[in-house]
Amino acid sequence: MDVRHLQLLRELAERGSVTAVAEATHRTVSAVSQQLRTAQRDAGMQLVEPDGRGVRLTEAGRLLAAGAVEVDTALATVQARWDAYRDDPGGPVSIVAFPSAATLLFPLVITAAEHAGIDLRVTDLDPAESEFAALTADFDIVIAHSLSSPRPAGTSELDVLELVGEPLDVAMAASHPLSERKSLRIEEVAEATWIGVPEGYPFDTVLTSIESHLGKPLRVAQRVRDNRLIESLVAASDRLAVLPRFTSRSNDDLALRPIVGVPALRHMSAIMRPDRARRRAVQTALVAIAEVSRALQA
Repeated sequence: MDVRHLQLLRELAERGSVTAVAEATHRTVSAVSQQLRTAQRDAGMQLVEPDGRGVRLTEAGRLLAAGAVEVDTALATVQARWDAYRDDPGGPVSIVAFPSAATLLFPLVITAAEHAGIDLRVTDLDPAESEFAALTADFDIVIAHSLSSPRPAGTSELDVLELVGEPLDVAMAASHPLSERKSLRIEEVAEATWIGVPEGYPFDTVLTSIESHLGKPLRVAQRVRDNRLIESLVAASDRLAVLPRFTSRSNDDLALRPIVGVPALRHMSAIMRPDRARRRAVQTALVAIAEVSRALQA
């Protein structure tokens, strides 16, 4: 049984199409298709079948793809032991985080990685919660967030390390009348105009919960992704927004107040493919990330 064939089936299972596999592995579509035919011939049975204009794994193909995860994880575990025996840092580590988490974590984590001799490669992206899991195909560590659970959607087959629970507060200009209160009730923000995030992004859950309690929609004037932009828009107006407590910029123009009566906590987690989580360099980076997160929580 060729390990490379198993890994190819795993890539197809996780990426969903031959084209996506070809792009990710820097091969042509025809080369990937030829390797799939070779894998089927060696297996002695059909591993993929037509699905619209593409292909999908058969039951046999899915079985072998799942086996590839076990094989890759076992190989990564042995490699990590070998790296430790040779005192080798364990190679480069790629990390992607949503922007506010990247702002907090990356400076200290990069410094820790340099001290450990790890080549750390960092990227910031701001996907919807449902898109975090797919990023593990291309990054060793994905810093994700969710309002529902420490385990974001689609991560049941992934390794998840919970990092911190961050309260989500109502943000307003420091001069706003509501800033005089220590906390806010749902009824006190019912008539406000809001700066929101795109639907499907975690913070929007707070607004939909408020709407559910009120039995009517809120007035959402704008929907933007960038927290720094939201901070600026709120500080310069009488509008409200939902912003994270730890990762929002602290200044004299902005006030953050907790809201009671609705779930308003986001879970920040590191998610990884099981095999990549076993790598020595990844484990070293995770220790640094966890230490920064504990300090943040404190």
